[in-house]
Amino acid sequence: MCAILFVGTASARKEQLTVREKVELGKRVSVHRVIKSEDPELIYSEAMKYYGKEKWKQAGDLFEACRAYFVGDMREDSIAFMSARSKFKDRDYLDATVRLDEFRRKFGRSIFIEDAEAMLAMCHYYLAPDPTRDQTITAEAIVAFSEFIERYPNSKRAEAFSNLITELTERLKEKAYLNAYTYYKIQRYKSAVIALRNALKQYPDTPHREDILYLIAVSNYRLAHNSIEEKQGERYLNVLDSYYSFINEFPESKHRKELERYTKEAKDYLDKNNIEKQK
Repeated sequence: MCAILFVGTASARKEQLTVREKVELGKRVSVHRVIKSEDPELIYSEAMKYYGKEKWKQAGDLFEACRAYFVGDMREDSIAFMSARSKFKDRDYLDATVRLDEFRRKFGRSIFIEDAEAMLAMCHYYLAPDPTRDQTITAEAIVAFSEFIERYPNSKRAEAFSNLITELTERLKEKAYLNAYTYYKIQRYKSAVIALRNALKQYPDTPHREDILYLIAVSNYRLAHNSIEEKQGERYLNVLDSYYSFINEFPESKHRKELERYTKEAKDYLDKNNIEKQK
């Protein structure tokens, strides 16, 4: 009877251990139970433990759980920063972006502000899609990197971020070209000419410059060739204009003979209709 009572008492004592006591005894306690303990210092210390072990998911959950307890505390900014960094290191870039942007606005004087703004820029970079998709986030990443370099010109990250701006700008050049080429591909030649010219205006050093000028010339030709008579004169003049623009830059291009055929047709039409050619 006494043995049964002893075992029962020990078992009851074991069940009565608090989460903190279990942690202090080195027992395994889930992150969920630590959070449910509503013990701010315990949650914080466990968060720091996981953070030090680079277990980012657990650290992020724990830091997020204890943030509300430390509002106004001297650790408030460091907890907010480590919460955001844990999300970043766990590759949860969408959540990290929200937290880092909030951190930047709330803790502008924090010692962590440079690191936070660097991570925010990198979040945009990692979220930026390939050139076939919408490039809004790519543009946001370029702005973020540019603002960082302007704010921290002596940062050790400045050179790397400058290189990333170049990389992302090339992506925007590719997107501008692909967008314009889409109009050409679906035979919307008037829209293609506008989009192609805009791509050149926005990115004059695009690696697709020869292709763009070529497509402008071809689009102008097809637009003129298929036009009603009232519009052909003006559009054949555009054929000549785009041909000369192309040939002045790329006189040895493989496209030259093709464009010369279109140019001959344009000249023949203009001569036949006594329309003055312009060069």
